[in-house]
Amino acid sequence: MPGKNTGLMAFPREQRSLFGEILDWMLAPLLLLWPMSVVLTWLVAQGIANKPFDRQLGEMARLLSQQVNVQAQTDGTPRATFALTRSTAELLRTDESDTLYYQVLGLRGEFLSGERALPVPAADDGSGQSQLRFRDDEIGSEPVRVAYLWVNAPGTPASSPPALVQVAETLGKRSRLATEIIKGVMLPQFVILPLAVLLVWLALVRGIKPLNELQQRIRRRESHDLSPIDEREVPEEVSPLVRAINDLLMRLDRSIGNQKHFLADAAHQLKTPLAGLRMQAELAQREIDAGQRDPQALKKSLQQIARASQRAARMVNQLLSMARADDASQAQSHQDVNLARIATEAVRDFVPRALEKRIDLGYEGPNTGTHHPLGLMVHGQPVLLRELVRNLVDNALQYTPEGGTVTVRVVDDPFGQVVVLQVEDSGPGIPAAERDKVFLPFYRALGTNVDGSGLGLAIVREIAQQHHAEIALEDANLRLRPGQLVEHGGVAFGPGVRFTVRFPAASAQASVPVLNPPG
Repeated sequence: MPGKNTGLMAFPREQRSLFGEILDWMLAPLLLLWPMSVVLTWLVAQGIANKPFDRQLGEMARLLSQQVNVQAQTDGTPRATFALTRSTAELLRTDESDTLYYQVLGLRGEFLSGERALPVPAADDGSGQSQLRFRDDEIGSEPVRVAYLWVNAPGTPASSPPALVQVAETLGKRSRLATEIIKGVMLPQFVILPLAVLLVWLALVRGIKPLNELQQRIRRRESHDLSPIDEREVPEEVSPLVRAINDLLMRLDRSIGNQKHFLADAAHQLKTPLAGLRMQAELAQREIDAGQRDPQALKKSLQQIARASQRAARMVNQLLSMARADDASQAQSHQDVNLARIATEAVRDFVPRALEKRIDLGYEGPNTGTHHPLGLMVHGQPVLLRELVRNLVDNALQYTPEGGTVTVRVVDDPFGQVVVLQVEDSGPGIPAAERDKVFLPFYRALGTNVDGSGLGLAIVREIAQQHHAEIALEDANLRLRPGQLVEHGGVAFGPGVRFTVRFPAASAQASVPVLNPPG
């Protein structure tokens, strides 16, 4: 029974529309500014409606102020008087839509004439100057607009406070005028706003059209057509995207070309051992059909079949290693790995083969059984790192003649920046002109009779690149083996070759446990 998934279900992210997002970002400010425009229009309309009526109201206040006189009483104290003429009284009653109120107060604030309920302005407003002022107020619960001024009538002593004249008017005419202004301004906006939305939509459709044409051009392409897209046929803003797509197409073309070349070479390389298998099998069958039952001849054919099958198996294994090294998903399983431990295990695995060829295979470096200050840790994929070391050792053993020397060395940086792996041999070496080619798949150095696939060093380079490591290739320049002379049968080494791989050191802590690579 399959286990139940107890984790939260991951819902697919909703696909976003570029057209819809741009339309939203263009219409949202428009729809947000429209109510603000209504409010601002209302405030402006109120100001426009107030100006002519305030002017008229102020003229009435000034007219009333001219009716204020100051006379001296019998005791010599000044007293303000107010006499409303008939013409002025008729003027106050001419407005049929709004109600006009007035109020006149004497020098000591005594009521002289008008509406008692009209509120008096604050005392600090009395500046003693005949300056017309306006304010909003209420009479009862009805809002009014008030024009008032402090009057210094002729004959008023300098030390005496001024009289007060106020004229108030209800807001009917003002509200109607403000409403008419708003209607005149806002009604066209109800037509302009949908028209603006339509124009924005049409502009976006026109702006997105090159993207749709680009999409159609890409859809009409054949699957094998990886030629670059012409950047001149797209808008300037889309050019970086097209440039990135062209870069991807170029890399895909190169990768597919490399894969085709790799598969063609692999097929060609596999033909040899498979043809040998078939030939030896047919030869053994022909001998049996001819009545020849020589055990030695059959044994020789079977040995040839075994060697050919081993070569084919080795080729297949290295092809799988190459594919595994190319797999980018391996990078997801990187961890801190002890490179010295991997090197010693690889040396131990190749000891039987080295003894068979009488090759001195050795390891130089820290003892992995003891604690090392830095641990010689590199951050990488254990399986790939093991494959890198094994391919380097295998390559050295293949090209080193009998009696030669192969040394695997691991050196750390005292500053903790790099970890160095070296594999050197006493073989024929690699000419300087071929050192860049030996890392190509299926390439084998000229002048050697070694039976190999030419994939080992290509795998090494691919794994090193995935681990951000640097590979250096140089002559080993080893001397004769100690205690032997050429004149007495000693083995003279060739220039040999030394492969040096520098890995970035992992930021290891003293307490980090050493991780064993999987066996």
